[in-house]
Amino acid sequence: MLKEFKEFALKGNMIDLAIGVIIGGAFGGLVNSIVNDIFMPVIGLITGGIDFSNMFIQLAGEKKATLHAAKEAGATISYGNFITLLINFLIIAWILFLFVKGINKIRRQQKDAENLTGMSLEEKLLTEIRDLLANKK
Repeated sequence: MLKEFKEFALKGNMIDLAIGVIIGGAFGGLVNSIVNDIFMPVIGLITGGIDFSNMFIQLAGEKKATLHAAKEAGATISYGNFITLLINFLIIAWILFLFVKGINKIRRQQKDAENLTGMSLEEKLLTEIRDLLANKK
């Protein structure tokens, strides 16, 4: 069983996953900084200076002015934090979408280049003409 675990742990996929998790953690910190330091001030300016980090609904205790004080007083819904995390998620999802889209484009180009290598010169030229005509539409 130890031998099987060693083979599993040292497979390329496991190492790739570990690297992905580490890079993902660093990327998360970067995105948090982009959202908190760049996007949220701009959104606050657009919305008239609203500070999302201090938006909350206090469910228990005497009304407090800050989120920290409200949490100490009792049950509090901090929906401003949720808005910030939602913006984080949307930015990460958009960046990953663009990344995957770019990777897929590169793969398609490589596949098309591989498909052209087995053709005669006439077939290659006709294929290029067809692709050019298809792109004009």
